[in-house]
Amino acid sequence: MAETMKPTAAAEAPKAEAKKAPAVAKGAKAKAKAEGNARESKSVAKAAVGVKGYTPRFAKLYNEKIRPDLTKQFGYRNPMQIPRLTKIVLNMGVGQAQDDKKLLENAMMDMRLIAGQQPVATKARKSISNFKLRQGSPVGCKVTLRGPRMWEFLDRLITIALPRVRDFEGISPRAFDGRGNYALGIKEQIIFQEIDFDKTDKIRGLDVIICTTAASDDEARALLSAFGMPFRRARQTAKAAAATTSATTTEQKGA
Repeated sequence: MAETMKPTAAAEAPKAEAKKAPAVAKGAKAKAKAEGNARESKSVAKAAVGVKGYTPRFAKLYNEKIRPDLTKQFGYRNPMQIPRLTKIVLNMGVGQAQDDKKLLENAMMDMRLIAGQQPVATKARKSISNFKLRQGSPVGCKVTLRGPRMWEFLDRLITIALPRVRDFEGISPRAFDGRGNYALGIKEQIIFQEIDFDKTDKIRGLDVIICTTAASDDEARALLSAFGMPFRRARQTAKAAAATTSATTTEQKGA
């Protein structure tokens, strides 16, 4: 009976090389992808820092004009006492996000266009049975801006976005928290020119929290006013309060 011939090492070599080729190609593809992601991350990080030699308009305004004016107005002796902006937080709530993930995706897209930075999803801290809300369910998104992007957003907010609000009469001068931080509520995200109204699936509101190092609300108000923040004047505020009181009284009499 003839013996079965065993394949020699020379005969097995091409087969081994053939098996190894897909693995090598796969490894090379993964390496190329990793290098591409690294290059993209570097470019994103570079964009976040800003173009070399470029200083945002509001940052330049703060350093050259606002700092000396505030020092003169409040009599600061130490440069560290001069109030400055630290960050701007944008928050957008999406109440039906747990039922329809598409709503959250669209909200995050709007936030990304407005802020110029990738937002993160916010999740419920605890379950609330009355609202059918479970702990960990997505409820919205937020983004924190610092550095050049913070300055650029503040510039666009004051110069372009707020004047586009319908029947705009200024923002409340009382929305400070006592620690120098200001909270602004925006009813429609379409006031930002980055949002295309024809491609918007839903009108959404968002909160803008401007954080400063000011020791008091008066100092923070002076800081934001120096940038051109359109606060309502005392007369307009009193008029709005009187109109609200009058409307409430009329409703009570009618009842």
